[in-house]
Amino acid sequence: MNHCEGGPFDIIIEVPRWGFVKRGSNDDVDFISPLPCPYNYGSIPKYLGLDGDLLDAVVLGPRLARGTRLNMRAYGVIGLTDRGLYDDKLICSDKPLTNLDRFLILNFFRLYAIFKRLLNFIRRRHGPTFCDGWREVDSAVACARLREDAWEGPTIVF
Repeated sequence: MNHCEGGPFDIIIEVPRWGFVKRGSNDDVDFISPLPCPYNYGSIPKYLGLDGDLLDAVVLGPRLARGTRLNMRAYGVIGLTDRGLYDDKLICSDKPLTNLDRFLILNFFRLYAIFKRLLNFIRRRHGPTFCDGWREVDSAVACARLREDAWEGPTIVF
């Protein structure tokens, strides 16, 4: 697989590395995880993903405070289907991903999908949830749409 890069992208951190509280782009708590997230998790406010929310960004490296703004390149994308809605997560770093990085990230999102499936069952939210694996940055950005000024947040409940 060709590991192309994209960006750089402006990113806002929503969940610091090792955080338990997953907040959405509207700042509401989506859920409290039983396991901490090993990555900084945020969004790219310029784009909306296929789920109607801001395009997700996973930022490798040291823990960053919630609200931190940075500009980074993406070196790959993990696709995740949650309740039947496909969502891209751009994997951003200050350097290209190693094979170990790619292995760990993929397996984290496979485990994440299992926990999210359980949470969806408890919440009685239906539809398949699974990790779709790696895809290219260019294809994810091509599927995203530019956020309009009138956007007021996602239309679905996460």
